[in-house]
Amino acid sequence: MTPTPDDDLVAQIEAVEEKLALARKSIERRFIGQEKVVELTLSALLCGGHGLLIGLPGLGKTRLVEALSTVMGLHGNRIQFTPDLMPADILGSEVLETAADGSRAFRFLPGPVFCQLLMADEINRASPRTQSALLQAMQERQVTVAGEDRDLGQPFHVLATQNPIEQEGTYSLPEAQLDRFLVQIDVEYPDRDTERAILLATTGVAEEEAHAVFTTEELIAAQKLLRRMPVGESVVEQILDLVRACRPDDPGASQRVCESVNWGPGPRAAQALMMTVRARAMLNGRLAPSTDDVLAMARPVLSHRMGLNFAARARGDSLADLIDETAAAVTRSEAAA
Repeated sequence: MTPTPDDDLVAQIEAVEEKLALARKSIERRFIGQEKVVELTLSALLCGGHGLLIGLPGLGKTRLVEALSTVMGLHGNRIQFTPDLMPADILGSEVLETAADGSRAFRFLPGPVFCQLLMADEINRASPRTQSALLQAMQERQVTVAGEDRDLGQPFHVLATQNPIEQEGTYSLPEAQLDRFLVQIDVEYPDRDTERAILLATTGVAEEEAHAVFTTEELIAAQKLLRRMPVGESVVEQILDLVRACRPDDPGASQRVCESVNWGPGPRAAQALMMTVRARAMLNGRLAPSTDDVLAMARPVLSHRMGLNFAARARGDSLADLIDETAAAVTRSEAAA
């Protein structure tokens, strides 16, 4: 029997799923536990997007990014953001060089942004001017220096970290930049058993090492394959209903959303959900996403694309709880229909 195009797609997806399972095991040698965090960061890379890691110091965020760089075969750089960091420190600059014959010419010295996986450590410690230097890089995959457009590495991903409680001397990320992050990844304290495993694994003579599973070319191929994964009509409708239900000015929004939300997610949120539900399905060994994937990805995709109004913040409302409640209500409505 002659294989059909669908058979070929299934075979390719299954092959990538096997490599992703190996990648997760390799990452977990260095970043113990926190399976959801690993899943979300891998989802961001599979979708070709960026991730915002929010967590207290010492929870292994830097260790995770280093392991990802190794496992996914990416050339990585790290920038420690500080208040005195300037845009040229990120993008690079032109210098005037004098040759042996006395002639002079400008030469471009690329900054650390010229890589495939950039760790922007404590991104909210830099000034808005420096933060904005990443906007063009994150969206256009190129930067403009001295009037010349320069392409970045392919693929190009930013994994930024942010301390959620240290606010002295920090600058909040503007909404336009937050929207460039595909997902927000909350890194929480490990449970007792996980912390015990961390102690035993990291305080001995030798530590486990991550090893490369993907090459750059294989990751790019997986990103293209992800876009070919079919999405059922019910999942598409659920994504649209959820995003629109989180907008306070939409007729379908609940009374709580209308009373509590200052601004809601835009079309980029729906695009992010469409991509991340595919990535979650692929990471879990399935050939197509389900409505459960939409529920699972609702908070990571929407929490940094919405804002509570003053009254809701004064009441102590939780944006995460509001998103979960809205997603559950949309799912119930879809099931009843």
